[in-house]
Amino acid sequence: MFHAAMKAAIDGARTLAQMDALSRQLWQGHGSGALADEEAQALAERLHGRRSAIREGILPVGIPSGRASLFPPRRHVASPDKAASRDRRRLLAFSGPMPPALASRFTTGQLAVLRIVADEVTAKGVCGLCIDAIAARAGVCRRLAQAAIRLAEGDGLLTIEERRHEGRKNSPNLIRVISREWQAWMRRGSRQKRNASACEPDSPGERELLSRPSGIGCRTIHPTDKRVLKLGTVRAALRSKKLPGRQGRLQGSGS
Repeated sequence: MFHAAMKAAIDGARTLAQMDALSRQLWQGHGSGALADEEAQALAERLHGRRSAIREGILPVGIPSGRASLFPPRRHVASPDKAASRDRRRLLAFSGPMPPALASRFTTGQLAVLRIVADEVTAKGVCGLCIDAIAARAGVCRRLAQAAIRLAEGDGLLTIEERRHEGRKNSPNLIRVISREWQAWMRRGSRQKRNASACEPDSPGERELLSRPSGIGCRTIHPTDKRVLKLGTVRAALRSKKLPGRQGRLQGSGS
């Protein structure tokens, strides 16, 4: 009688709490002698199978079936032009984003990421770009961008301020450069850009002259005079230099 009632109760159970209560009743009945050893063992195996079936049908609240998280899955983003991303990455890395002693610690992709961070810090005082924007501008993946920033933080070159919000999407981290050597390098680069923009050459000849290196081993080259040279000014210049041959030819040509 007790065996049949327990069997029907196990088959009709729908929750794990009911299964736990039936398990206690089962072993209490076995201890009081209402169930034999074989009957108790059979009911225990039946109870275990029924409990496994109930657990398989349980899903976390708020999460659709087949999903491991309540948040939407992150979409894998790939560069539409890998060659252009590679060229951009190399250009940023070789543009001198930091002093050579510091740059030697990082790879080409990491230097490209740090160049984007340094430009943003120079312009605004802090880099508040999201990691996807930094990775896209640097021509790298987001994982590499995260690793580069964390590596620079571990070396004591910058700080990362996390802005977490409970129950909603987090704001982008704030990145600040704290290395004095890197800060001095960034200030020098910004001054050179301002000077270059203030002294923008007007002609191709001036651009060529300004692009030539100045210093030891290089002659000082003056730009060409832009004033229009007339025949009278040429004659006056020749007379002041006392060049009779050229002066006579000019006079002859003028007469």
